[in-house]
Amino acid sequence: MEINRGVLIVVLIVVSSAGLGLAGDIVHQDDVAPKRPGCANNFVLVKVPTWINGLEDNEYVGVGARFGPTLESKEKHANHTRLALADPPDCCSKPRNQLTGEVILVHRGNCSFTMKANVAEEAGASAILIINNQTELFKMVCESDADVDIKIPALMLPQDAGSRLEKYISNNTMVSVALYSPKRPAVDIAEVFLWLMAVGTILCASYWSAWTAREVAIEQDKLLKDASEEILEVRGAGSSGFVDINTMSAILFVVAASCFLVMLYKLMSFWFVEVLVVLFCIGGVEGLQTCLVTLLSWCFQRFAESFIKVPFFGAVSHLTLAVCPFCITFAVVWAVYRRISFAWIGQDILGIALIITVLQIVRVPNLKVGTVLLGCAFLYDIFWVFVSKWWFHESVMIVVARGDKSGEDGIPMLLKIPRIYDPWGGYSVIGFGDIILPGLLVAFSLRYDWLTKKTLRAGYFIWAMTAYGLGLLVTYVALNLMDGHGQPALLYIVPFILGTFITLGKKRGDLKTLWTRGEPERPCPHVQLQPLEQRE
Repeated sequence: MEINRGVLIVVLIVVSSAGLGLAGDIVHQDDVAPKRPGCANNFVLVKVPTWINGLEDNEYVGVGARFGPTLESKEKHANHTRLALADPPDCCSKPRNQLTGEVILVHRGNCSFTMKANVAEEAGASAILIINNQTELFKMVCESDADVDIKIPALMLPQDAGSRLEKYISNNTMVSVALYSPKRPAVDIAEVFLWLMAVGTILCASYWSAWTAREVAIEQDKLLKDASEEILEVRGAGSSGFVDINTMSAILFVVAASCFLVMLYKLMSFWFVEVLVVLFCIGGVEGLQTCLVTLLSWCFQRFAESFIKVPFFGAVSHLTLAVCPFCITFAVVWAVYRRISFAWIGQDILGIALIITVLQIVRVPNLKVGTVLLGCAFLYDIFWVFVSKWWFHESVMIVVARGDKSGEDGIPMLLKIPRIYDPWGGYSVIGFGDIILPGLLVAFSLRYDWLTKKTLRAGYFIWAMTAYGLGLLVTYVALNLMDGHGQPALLYIVPFILGTFITLGKKRGDLKTLWTRGEPERPCPHVQLQPLEQRE
């Protein structure tokens, strides 16, 4: 594996630092909009299924108002009610048409939201749907002197949905609607599978990294027995495929990641996501090819060890040439059809292969570097999820992860699984950075255990792996307690992992070794070379 692969993957780490969260929030807390008795509802998303002449049609999504009663949470309890147009359309004065329990459809503007709701209630409407003047939804609040003793539900629809319903009614078509706001389940099985994917990915990558490190150690032992120039050349070639992170590069990584995140936030658009898709496919092809070649080399060793010279790439094994077209085709097919419902499977396969390859190539040499890296990433995650709201008026990390303003369902640098039992649908997602960064230290722990010949119980790997799993589990608990608001996973994972290392290191008395030396160094044999004139 060449060094340029490692550099490519390190660059892709910068692209892959996105937070963990759900596809969207259904409960929107707002501390800015005023609350008072009768005007204290949360802004919740509401489902509005429609029926045209008795036949089921489209389902729209609106947002409930700060005022009025709350809606049913189950569809079976929501009544099918006929929809009527307001006359006048703004419902700022008493409607000319008498209502007998219909849901009234009105336009935004000319008077306050609470006044529209009061007028509609007095006219006999059972609920009021307000059509926004743009495609986005708007939070409907109460005026300071408004009458908020409102007994009918009020919600806002986006402009395109309202215009469509208005057109049906204008054509004398009977339109009926149901209003309900289902709650998300406390735990969705998608989160369980995502947890298993993240933990399993680090587990596989750690064993691959440790196995490679042990092979290098065995090779170095041979040098002690037979210190020939030929073996030295092999040793140099074998060690060139890894990138060891130092303290400065760990700090620079977080600075570069922050700059790239701001660039993503500012330039987020359809074309920019297309660029990210291309970068992701390049990294995914490299990762998938590396993983497949490594696995297949056990069965096709002769093809893996025979090489052919390829322009611009140098010596490439026949097995790599055979696997590469499949990997490229897989990535291209995913990129073309990534908007279909099951495209997440291809995205996860490419993503897991990329993560495993990164954890195989990029290495943390000791606990000091790992602590600096995770400590900086810890602050990075907190800042861009929470603190960034003060400057940008929204969470930069969450906006980038969702792919807002891009027309895409999030950026590709995420592992995601559809929320199976969630009535709102969407995905549970985790950013590559939430797996790669802790995974670097977990993989280090297994290499350290193997090279120091520690047993599984006496080593650090089993505890580091447990700490990561518990940290990620606590993240999901916090995620659900916060009504689906995105959470910085490293806020919970980093204290678990670093706390485990430091506590065990102090207890076992080898914290200093872990901190400075890390993986034990093997002496390089002294080779006495003959003068040139004495060589054959």
